[in-house]
Amino acid sequence: MKLVIVTSVEEFQKDVLKLFKNADIYNLSSSDIDGYKNGSSILMTSSWFPGEQFSNESRLFFSFTEDEKIDALFSLIKEFNSSIETNNAVRAVVVPIERQI
Repeated sequence: MKLVIVTSVEEFQKDVLKLFKNADIYNLSSSDIDGYKNGSSILMTSSWFPGEQFSNESRLFFSFTEDEKIDALFSLIKEFNSSIETNNAVRAVVVPIERQI
């Protein structure tokens, strides 16, 4: 068993839930998060408050699941990312679980 963590912008929430379902991962949790990118954009430098950081409404999803389901999820995410026209790709990582109760 491993922990898979997926992040996306809020706009892709329904799509990501569908990706989990298509990978046969039905037990998962999610949370609202604020996403930040480093670097100065035109928007940040033209702000009235240049020290202010702008965030994107994002989602974090996670599930404890088996390797084969994670492999399927990664394939689906890769396919999804190749079809979107934004630089806010869905991101995923896998963390091994050493112990569990």
